[in-house]
Amino acid sequence: MIQQKQIFIVDDNEMFAQMLNDHLSENPEFNVSVFKTGEECLKNLFQNPDLIILDYYLNDESKDAADGLEILSEIKEHNEKIHVIMLSGQEHYGIALQTIAKGAAQYVIKDDHAFEKISEYLKELE
Repeated sequence: MIQQKQIFIVDDNEMFAQMLNDHLSENPEFNVSVFKTGEECLKNLFQNPDLIILDYYLNDESKDAADGLEILSEIKEHNEKIHVIMLSGQEHYGIALQTIAKGAAQYVIKDDHAFEKISEYLKELE
């Protein structure tokens, strides 16, 4: 029996998160959990995910809510070996470099090719 990879999706865009969840859940090798906030993700790091797909711009429902870059830093403090793909609708080169410098494995723009790019990265993890 193949051991499932634990994947977290952290995105406040419920429709995008659900579509990504549906896409990844088609593969029986993936166990996918979806979180709307970075704080929910951090509370569940004890599950030792293999990969976290993290939205850069998390909805600021609260002034105390952390953005994706802050969550990325906390994930890496918890366990630097967790792979993190940073997602964003922004095509800013500087933001991409900043997330890579903080430990993200990849920066993926939310576009028509996002699911394909994430799937390609998952193949590299095998």
